[in-house]
Amino acid sequence: MTDLFAARSQMAISLAFHIVFACIGIAMPFLMAVAHWKWLRTKNPAFLDLTQKWSKGVAIFFATGAVSGTVLSFELGLLWPNFMKHAGAIIGMPFSWEGAAFFLEAIALGLFLYGWKRVPPWIHWASGVMVGVCGVLSGLFVVCANAWMNTPAGFKWVNGEAIDIDPWAAMFNPAALVQGVHMTIAAFQATGFAVAGVHAIALLKGAKQGAKSEQSAKAREFHRHALKIAIGMGAVAALIQPLSGDWLAKTVAKRQPAKLAAMESLFITQRSAPLVLGGIPDEENKTIRYGLHIPGLLSFLAHGNFRAEVKGLDRIPREEWPPILPVHLAFQVMIFCGSFLALVGAVSLGALWIRRWNTLVDHPNFLRILAISTPLGFLAIETGWVVTEVGRQPWIIYGIMKTKDAVTPMPGLIVPMLLFSFVYLFLSFVVTWLMVRQFRHVS
Repeated sequence: MTDLFAARSQMAISLAFHIVFACIGIAMPFLMAVAHWKWLRTKNPAFLDLTQKWSKGVAIFFATGAVSGTVLSFELGLLWPNFMKHAGAIIGMPFSWEGAAFFLEAIALGLFLYGWKRVPPWIHWASGVMVGVCGVLSGLFVVCANAWMNTPAGFKWVNGEAIDIDPWAAMFNPAALVQGVHMTIAAFQATGFAVAGVHAIALLKGAKQGAKSEQSAKAREFHRHALKIAIGMGAVAALIQPLSGDWLAKTVAKRQPAKLAAMESLFITQRSAPLVLGGIPDEENKTIRYGLHIPGLLSFLAHGNFRAEVKGLDRIPREEWPPILPVHLAFQVMIFCGSFLALVGAVSLGALWIRRWNTLVDHPNFLRILAISTPLGFLAIETGWVVTEVGRQPWIIYGIMKTKDAVTPMPGLIVPMLLFSFVYLFLSFVVTWLMVRQFRHVS
């Protein structure tokens, strides 16, 4: 294993774990706030119990997200010193704003966790909302920095140096808004379906046991309320996500044509380019096998015109091609997961609209579908980031600096890669144990 591959693997592993913690930290406070609002309006003790249970989950993921995010910030400097030498002064502002949002989030969370019966009820509720708002802002600022790596702006690159730096233009680069919106919606979609799936599993378990005690009735009410709130958030996000995905695809087509070509394994530039579903790219013969081709649809999605020309990999120097197979497969998995969740979300919202929710949620097959859906939102996020990061290769700053030129010259990078892999696995085990421990109290 080369040091470059070890450094990239360490960043990939760190990000793969952190992004789960971060997305739950973004979306779960809003679930908590909805449950709290329902408690204040109805005084139903089930909503109070739900608020307090979810608040503990918010605290757990806030703490683990803080740890994993701190590791990533150190890795940027230690593994990629040449990148930070040039990029630090350009994208330092979004990182500093992220830090400010993080500290405000910590203050709001402390006020919410310890403010029960100590502050007025609606101010207490507002502090919970602020936890979510600050979490969203924190995520958006980080995505601004990543978007800059895909669409660098706010500087001039002269003789290997960045001059005339404009931090505002760098932060609000052409991809910042669209990537930020897409990532935020993904966080709400993944968290909503994951939480709904967990409570669906609990309802299935309760139905299988067939208990009729008062305690089991309370647990069932708890899980039904939780499921309704979570699926409402996840379903809405799943249905609007394709719109943000279309917006993002058009941005990628315009500014990163090599990434789009890798996503669709488009080896030859052509008009009326087909959208390919599935398939395995064959780089040697510059074709894709076993895929379903929909004529003209890629041209329409990329440029809004079924006859528009889409740039293929034949227009890209071979040494600047992204890894085709992982990018294409990751894109296909992301599309499948998103489409499946959108379908489940449409059925769920339809049942709520026609007031057939109670009938639907009592159906074991629907609960099983939700159980299957539990990991799909996060699988879509992980594969989406594969598309974003691997699809940008070989560039760390698109069109400016290659990844191989940014890595540290320090040898033996496989050692920290293995060490941090173990740390993240241990951290995930602890988080899982803590969440299961909380969940069992109401099962």
